[in-house]
Parts: sequence; C-alpha cells; structure tokens
Amino acid sequence: MKRFLFVLLIIPNVLQAQWHVNVFGGISNYSGDLQEKIFTTSQSFGAFGLGLQYDFTPNFSVLSGVNYGQVGASDKFNKPILQARNLSFQSQILEWNLMAEYNFLDLSKSRFTPYVFAGVAVFHFNPFAYDSLGNKVYLKPLSTEGEGLPQYPDRKPYSLVQMAIPFGGGIKLRVTDRVTIAYEIGFRKLFTDYLDDVSTSYVDKNILLSAKGPLAVAMAYRGGEIKNGNPVYPASGTVRGNPKHKDWYYLTGIRISFAFDTYKSTTQKNRSGIIDCPKKVM
Repeated sequence: MKRFLFVLLIIPNVLQAQWHVNVFGGISNYSGDLQEKIFTTSQSFGAFGLGLQYDFTPNFSVLSGVNYGQVGASDKFNKPILQARNLSFQSQILEWNLMAEYNFLDLSKSRFTPYVFAGVAVFHFNPFAYDSLGNKVYLKPLSTEGEGLPQYPDRKPYSLVQMAIPFGGGIKLRVTDRVTIAYEIGFRKLFTDYLDDVSTSYVDKNILLSAKGPLAVAMAYRGGEIKNGNPVYPASGTVRGNPKHKDWYYLTGIRISFAFDTYKSTTQKNRSGIIDCPKKVM
C-alpha cells in the first residue's frame, strides 16, 4: 500500500518532467603553480560544451554533458620571484560530467532564478610546452620531477585521466517557454597536482639526464632562456612547486537550454477540453 501511494505521489512530478538540450560557450582557465589566483580570466582559452538535462521538478534537475576547453599559463605573467623559473604549459581538457542542479525559483512562474549545481566528472588532459625552438613537447613522458624513476619511489607517474568534483552556480533567464539562457561559473576540484606538470621539487640533474635525456632537463628548468636569466640548474630538492594545494580548472560562460516540452504546455493540456467538465447550459 505504501508503495502504491508513493507511485501516486511521484507520477504527477514525472508527467511534468521535461528534457533540455544544453549548449555551453565561454572560457576555460586554471589555478595552480603557474597561476596562483583562485579565479582570473587572464590567460584563458575558449571552451564549449553540449549536454542533456532532465527536470524532475521545476526546481530540481539532473544534467550530463561533455565539455571541451584548454588551460595554460606562463611564468612570465607570474609573481616576479617565480618568473626566473620560466616554466609554462598548456593542455586540452575533455570532460564528461554528471551533476544535480537546483533552481531557487520556479521558472514557469518567474522570469529568472539563481541556481547552483554539483556532481562528479571525469576528464582527460595532457600538458605540453614549446621548447626554445618552438617545438611542441609533451611533458609527462619527460618525468620532469622524477615521476616513475627508481631513485624517487615516492613520485609515482600521474594518470592523464582523472576524477574531478564540479560545482558552481549562476543565474537563469527564461526567454520563452522553451528557451532559457544562463550565465554560470563552474569550478572543478581536482585530485592531481600535475595538471600543469609542476608539483614539488627539482630532482637531481644528472639522474634526470641519464634517465630521460637532455630534453627533460631543458624543460624541467628554463631560467637560462630568458634575458639575464640564471642558466644554472637548481640543486636537487630546491622548491619547484607547492604540493600542498592541488590544481583546479574552471569554466565560465553562457549556457542556452532548449526544452523538448514545457511545464506551461503540460498545464495547458491538463486544462484543455479533454478533461474539462461540460459547460452548464442555461
């Protein structure tokens, strides 16, 4: 009996549920050892995404989608004390996410609403930089901080596929019964500190040279490439990054939602002559 009553209670909400196609366009950026600000739009890149949304109620939805963006930063825009390091990186980001979203107001009754979202995500990245000749160099195979080398057993190779926790919020505007437009900021909490291939300290130059070759040494420290820079490779154990704080990336931009059906049209259908009582004839 309890199950039957539960079904009766849930059916009206299911009948009102609607699907949306979501299209996102904006910018992507990151926070880490090469850009320490929690949020900034400097050194940003374009980002876009496509997904589906299912509304269980006017306030609660579940979303899933794929986002593509790029992140990167350079020490030449960093703090003066870090500019002598002269490191840089870029990486493409391909993300799949599954999130829950809550609207504070009912868009079938209001023109706008603030909203928040959170969930889980899986993303792929692959940091690279350009050498002094302009050649593109992928950094993970070089083990610039000794990842995977037997002399540094505590520094394991990092995976290029990682989990993340996306969360954020924004504000939505109902343009028509089937179209809404939103501005949002979405942060991604990561569980890796190697999005930028920088995390901890310099390893011994000779060990790195022997294991990975001169290119690895050249990309691990690039101070000698800048004017009046120090060409001397730092001593083993010298601070290169900050392992206490993991990296982040975030997406900021406009999301446009196209509904397959609307709450208004469902309500109008329920009020149509199909279920209305006959009008009384005087």
